[in-house]
Amino acid sequence: MTEVIQIHNVSVCFANIPVFESIHLSIANKEKITIAGPSGSGKSTLVRCIMGFVPIATGSVFINNVELTPRSVWRLRAQMAFVAQEPELGDGTVREALTRPFSYHANRHIQYSETEALRLFDHILLPCDLMDKETSALSGGEKQRVALVGALLLQRPILLLDEAASALDETSKTAVRDFLTDRTDLTILSVSHDTRGFAFSGPVTDITRMTRKAAS
Repeated sequence: MTEVIQIHNVSVCFANIPVFESIHLSIANKEKITIAGPSGSGKSTLVRCIMGFVPIATGSVFINNVELTPRSVWRLRAQMAFVAQEPELGDGTVREALTRPFSYHANRHIQYSETEALRLFDHILLPCDLMDKETSALSGGEKQRVALVGALLLQRPILLLDEAASALDETSKTAVRDFLTDRTDLTILSVSHDTRGFAFSGPVTDITRMTRKAAS
């Protein structure tokens, strides 16, 4: 099976203090995996490495067999969608937050579809009238699900989730997990310190078993 993400011997340090060392990970096309571990163990840093947000001390990351470098990072990011634990949706209404990314140069080849956005709302238990609500008035769980809808609308084949269900109640977690599980077009990496109620049927790996040394 084709490997979409390959992480070879990756180490990350902040202020000369190791966050983790010698991580190895391979994710196959359409695979959905979950990485668990306590807070501070480097889960979020690992996801941000894949996106090219965090510099790598040693090792390499490959996306679809192309190495992540300063020259390739923008091209590779166009293949990935990222949902953070505390998404930044910007000012304005939910509709404005969802349509804004389509004005960016990297996304101009994609057309925003409100019909598709509302279909996604229905699947993950968001009411349609949320479209006209100010983003500043959203709850944490609503922000996470709106950010997920925004990520899915970009039609990117790789989805990276960084504690992206931490603010959801159990019913919403189940709805989001089941919907994403059924998406056979996506390769998904989800990281979470608490995988109860939000782990895919694929492998669940503790990051502390993937690395020689993790920060406390």
